[in-house]
Amino acid sequence: MKKLIFALFASSLFLGFFSCEDELNKLPIVGELESNFYQTQGDAVNAVTAAYDPLQYNYTNEVYHFRWFIGDFASDDAIKGGSGVTDQPQLEELSTFLGTPNNIHLNANWTADYIGIYRCNLVLENVPAIEDENFDENLRKRLIAEAHFLRAYYYFDLVTIFGNVPLVDRTLAPSEYNQPNTEEALIWDFIEQDLMAAAEVLPLKSQYPLSSLGRATKGAAQGLLLRSYVYQNKWPDALAVAEEIVDSGEYALTEDYENIFKKSGENGAGSVFEIQRSPLGGGFWGNVNGSNEGNLANVYQIARGAFGGWGFNIPTQDFVDEFETGDIRLNASVFMVGDTMGDRGVFTKLAAGADHDYYPRKFFVSRSEHEEINIGDPSQNGESNDRIIRYSDVLLMHAEAAFNMGNEGLARTSLNAVRERASRTSVQPLPEVTSSGSQLLADIYHERRVELGLEGIRYFDLIRQGRGAEVLGDAGYQDFQRLFPIPQQQIDLSNGVLIQNSGY
Repeated sequence: MKKLIFALFASSLFLGFFSCEDELNKLPIVGELESNFYQTQGDAVNAVTAAYDPLQYNYTNEVYHFRWFIGDFASDDAIKGGSGVTDQPQLEELSTFLGTPNNIHLNANWTADYIGIYRCNLVLENVPAIEDENFDENLRKRLIAEAHFLRAYYYFDLVTIFGNVPLVDRTLAPSEYNQPNTEEALIWDFIEQDLMAAAEVLPLKSQYPLSSLGRATKGAAQGLLLRSYVYQNKWPDALAVAEEIVDSGEYALTEDYENIFKKSGENGAGSVFEIQRSPLGGGFWGNVNGSNEGNLANVYQIARGAFGGWGFNIPTQDFVDEFETGDIRLNASVFMVGDTMGDRGVFTKLAAGADHDYYPRKFFVSRSEHEEINIGDPSQNGESNDRIIRYSDVLLMHAEAAFNMGNEGLARTSLNAVRERASRTSVQPLPEVTSSGSQLLADIYHERRVELGLEGIRYFDLIRQGRGAEVLGDAGYQDFQRLFPIPQQQIDLSNGVLIQNSGY
């Protein structure tokens, strides 16, 4: 299956984000400048490819960052792991709600998102004006729509982590680099506008050739719009767009849940949007501006010791206990002592060198897959796609929206469709949910946890559901921590124009 590969050429064309001085002072390394770029259809394609590139950054400003660092570590699904509390201690801060404005991982996340936003703004300002008689106008419209989707994606990441972030909808002059905070509500409005513009133009998944897998689709834009509505409790809007996705017939629940997370399951029937990964870029350390297209999440989550990983994102007993008897998703999500870890061996605590009962399975790859490219450091050659929006997530958001709109029958229909797949091959199928009222909502929440566990969603679910203090209070969570601190480096670079989130 071909992947959308993010080329070094395209990803190195442009300057960086407005408040990151190191990025602003960089010059393009391939001889392309804005003054002589944006002349042809090919330039437009390369510019959009560059806008996709930050999606697959693992390592920005020589610092790791993944959304699951927050979505899993800060939740009740996992603890940080590693070799102990002193192993990458600023990740331990995220896991224990002791994060500070100087957290390097948060700053790396911020920087990567704004690099992406800057590149999207370049596309949206320049591609419409390209005068190339050979430019296919339908392609031009699609490229512009892809940039709208990507900009919304980067802002979604920022607003759900930091809240009141600067809204930059155009390229800025040097005198404008110090941008203030923008109210969350305005950021959400902007995200919605971008996604609606994208969904109006983008092709359906089935209309793309295999060579374009990974590009934004109409369903991807609608899926992120649905998620945006759900995060804001806009239930009428959420229900309407969820039903559009369901009625499109573009997606279906993958028959075998475990196969979703295997190489063979990438971009499958239940895939609404995935970030494409490839080992072809080789494993090189440094700012991964196109030079590494692999996925460090693989080596991060594989057990240590004899198994060759770093041993992070350790599932909790509470997460394991959430699964019902007969739920095949438990064994598809978690390795237990005695399980065979692919061609890496049988999991024992002695072999792993740590006293953990469990390890995550969803990002696991066998040693032969992980090291098949002998370029650079093999740690960076993981190629598991990031499953960003899955159809089961859409169905469960549909169930939640239907419940909140008073249609419990519709909510149970979508909920039970997900449950039926979860025990299709089990000797003890899961019982159909027949509950109503508050118990039905609790059943939907339960299903989201076991269906989407260890995919970087749980913490954000708890926060948007208003259950942060209830579920995470004993771990140190306080209500102001629904948002993480704005990186102090960004506040300093703004000359104090940016204001820190309350409580930090």
